[in-house]
Amino acid sequence: MSLILVIEDDPRIQRALKRQFTAESYEVHIEGDGLEGLAACKQLRPAAVVLDLMLPGLSGRNVCQEIKAWSHDTPVIVLSAVTEVADKVLLLETGADDYMTKPFSPRELLARVQAAIRRNRKKEEPLPLGFGDVSVDFLKMEIYKAGTLVALTAHEFKLLRYFLDNPGRVVSREELLSDVWGLNFHLTTRTVDNQVLKLRQKLETDPANPVHFRTVHGAGYKFLPHA
Repeated sequence: MSLILVIEDDPRIQRALKRQFTAESYEVHIEGDGLEGLAACKQLRPAAVVLDLMLPGLSGRNVCQEIKAWSHDTPVIVLSAVTEVADKVLLLETGADDYMTKPFSPRELLARVQAAIRRNRKKEEPLPLGFGDVSVDFLKMEIYKAGTLVALTAHEFKLLRYFLDNPGRVVSREELLSDVWGLNFHLTTRTVDNQVLKLRQKLETDPANPVHFRTVHGAGYKFLPHA
């Protein structure tokens, strides 16, 4: 059972989140103070942290910075009354993985937390991989097609890695936006379509008739390494 640490001083929000997470079979630990929440994080090593910015003892920003300095892999999802984009960008500088603005839907927060956990699930670097005439080495960040080095952007690498980690499974555009792009403010599902198109152009033998990066109409995409 995965543990979710909630650092939030509002009893109503504490109760709502505990109900939501326990209903999905998560163990929940709640702290209402920044310093106590930070200590609990180090002791319990949770799968994810839900963190309010306005806390007694130690501010949420400082708690987030301390968590990330101690364990940069621990996902932190911030709860905030912040609405300005400049302030949201500032959250990135603290290391937050995602945010939700109050008031919020507990169900949507659950989805954000689960997405952050999925992004963090695979910690070991994969061995060199391949499909078709494409060879992939994520350690060296090198991709070759038919022996020729192919240049990919950072997000193309991340998208390709996600497909390689989820072979044969239909993944929606919304899932790709959440799990590959993470904390973003102005992206749409069209962003996913454009990135998949670029992967096809660079890695498919016939991009107009893709073999590996398949469209599943009305659902999303499916990666088939051995098609």
